[in-house]
Amino acid sequence: MTPRITAESLKPFTPTENVYFVHISDSHIGPSADYARHGHRALPCLEKVVDIIQSLPQKPDFVVHTGDVVTDPHPASYELAAEMMARLDVPVYYVTGNHDRARDLHHYFAMGPKRDVYDDPDLLAYTFDVKGHRFMVVDARAEDEIDPHGWLTQKQLDFVRREVRQPGPPLTIFMHYPIVPINSTWIDAYMMVINGDALHQILVPARARIRGVFYGHIHQNVQIFRDGIMYTGVASLFSQFSGWPNADVIGFDPEHPPGYNFVHLLPEQTIVHQHTFLRP
Repeated sequence: MTPRITAESLKPFTPTENVYFVHISDSHIGPSADYARHGHRALPCLEKVVDIIQSLPQKPDFVVHTGDVVTDPHPASYELAAEMMARLDVPVYYVTGNHDRARDLHHYFAMGPKRDVYDDPDLLAYTFDVKGHRFMVVDARAEDEIDPHGWLTQKQLDFVRREVRQPGPPLTIFMHYPIVPINSTWIDAYMMVINGDALHQILVPARARIRGVFYGHIHQNVQIFRDGIMYTGVASLFSQFSGWPNADVIGFDPEHPPGYNFVHLLPEQTIVHQHTFLRP
């Protein structure tokens, strides 16, 4: 008989060390240094944030890039991005964005120690541990026909379910797409994981373990607290979407600068510091 899952039964172990990580996303690097998107050059912004991370007063334990490393899966784009990211002297982890291909992320980027869940070059799903915390990367990249939506295959839902159905260390999840609405008509209609509520329902019984779900894709900072779980989106590294309620077309916010988040995982709380930087 399978024991009943309760928040108490899934109460996590309590690590004694703090974990710090930098969350970046949506760098959209092109095949040349001069490549621009929405009127902004992409590569100088990635170079700038790498310099910032290298000089932070608190060294992070790792950096996570939650997808759309490049705009098109062109070898020259990945080579430029990989050369820049290799300058970081901390482990870096990647998530498959809708502009990426999992096999390219496997091929071009060195990642920190991790445990791949499947031996499949077209899937980037894995876990890793840092200082008593568990981290999980979920791949929701869908077929091109439904882009920019995401979709969670049964394999990915089972991957998450296996992890959360047992007691364990505090758990943080990284993905590219949002799974809960942000109250913006266009974004909620076109950019979410279509079956994202299935993932949310899997997570709810384990909410005592979960320190946050972090994602990109929507090119803006947003925090949503739903059923005891914190969902946090991060600004793009170079160009932001507008996301006002009732906006039925996508817009761009030319005044909003590029940004990144610095996340603190403390024994009793999660803190997200939002940072912006001047566009180079």
